[in-house]
Amino acid sequence: MPEIRLIGEDGTQFGVVKINEARRIAHEKVLDLVEVSPGAVPPVVKLIDYGKFKYELQKKASEAKKKQIVVQVKEVQFRPNIEKHDLEVKTKRIEGFLGDGDKVRLVMQFRGREIAYKEAGLEKFNKIIEEIVSFGAQVESPPTFMGSKIFAIVMPVKKSK
Repeated sequence: MPEIRLIGEDGTQFGVVKINEARRIAHEKVLDLVEVSPGAVPPVVKLIDYGKFKYELQKKASEAKKKQIVVQVKEVQFRPNIEKHDLEVKTKRIEGFLGDGDKVRLVMQFRGREIAYKEAGLEKFNKIIEEIVSFGAQVESPPTFMGSKIFAIVMPVKKSK
């Protein structure tokens, strides 16, 4: 009959016992036998309440999930000929997103003949980014052209604890 090394629920050592003896002890204490180290010679088995053990693991996992911070990427679109008030409204919205801890993807889209004035659009886009950086943000990826659009990503400045 195979033998195992038995450990109690409080860590007490029962020593090397036969499997039938371990089952009898587990039955008396209304606990489960759980193999802790199958590679050891003899295998190590522990007496625990398996249902309670699984519940504790699930509880720890849900606690870890609660503490997890999910960063979303919000997108705000501009046009090269945006008016001053519209720009103020959009920058306030960006400030709110950054305040919530989200990253913001800035997109300036050129339509039709506007594409001929890419340099002026890029200059305006850089001014917008400077304004956003002035109220507490940092540029994660600088402005880049992709077809008829300019993209940039800004993120909130990490606060040191």
